[in-house]
Amino acid sequence: MSQGTPDKDHDAARRAFLRNAAAATVITLAPGVTLLTMGRAEAGIAKPSGPLDPKKRWGMLIDTTKCASGCDKCVAACKKENGWEAREGSPTDPQWIRKVDVKDPGTGFEMSLPVMCQHCEHPPCVDVCPTGASMKRADGIVLVNRHICIGCRYCMMACPYKARSFEHHEVEESDKAPWAPRGQGTVEACTMCVHRVDTGRIPACVEACDKGAMLFGDLNDANSDIAKRLAEYPSAQIRADLGTNPGVRYAQLP
Repeated sequence: MSQGTPDKDHDAARRAFLRNAAAATVITLAPGVTLLTMGRAEAGIAKPSGPLDPKKRWGMLIDTTKCASGCDKCVAACKKENGWEAREGSPTDPQWIRKVDVKDPGTGFEMSLPVMCQHCEHPPCVDVCPTGASMKRADGIVLVNRHICIGCRYCMMACPYKARSFEHHEVEESDKAPWAPRGQGTVEACTMCVHRVDTGRIPACVEACDKGAMLFGDLNDANSDIAKRLAEYPSAQIRADLGTNPGVRYAQLP
């Protein structure tokens, strides 16, 4: 084989990639930032109703007083919606959202709360990603483009919330949701159910919470329910001292 000529296997792989890419679309997330989505239309996924609005900032408010320790409906809903499942006993479980029980050692007061990607205004994961796979949309949602993720896991080390997972195992096709592509050797995390948000719906975890502990909305809209609640009651961000300005806030967090 002469130098510079691809072998047959490489050429076949390239043609297969180009066939798959034929249905790809490019979505502008912010000036200079795009997201390649493979086969979105063929998968039956609705496109956003319009261009992403940089004036919006999607976020959540979690009321810890309404979150029971034994309840994991938000976790179960996320698993079902996005096709990930923890492997019992495995130290490398995927973990898009998890319930955390905390205790004040001084008073003995205990509480339970869900922790997921905090969708930071200044996300450390984006800062350290060498390929641009970790990105923040114009509306504040932080995502991973698995098509260009090289599995270096720098983003996992940079995340102060332990909110990202690395998929060590092969993912069966039957376990994949078309709106949440997953694959061995890539990083994954909560997407705030972006496929729902783009069509006017709320994230699956919020919908599943029948105690009213989770509220979703536009943090920048003073007339939204979440903005009104934040203006009325005190709330806190996890590790606010880091200056990441998370989009997930917690009410009644000591």
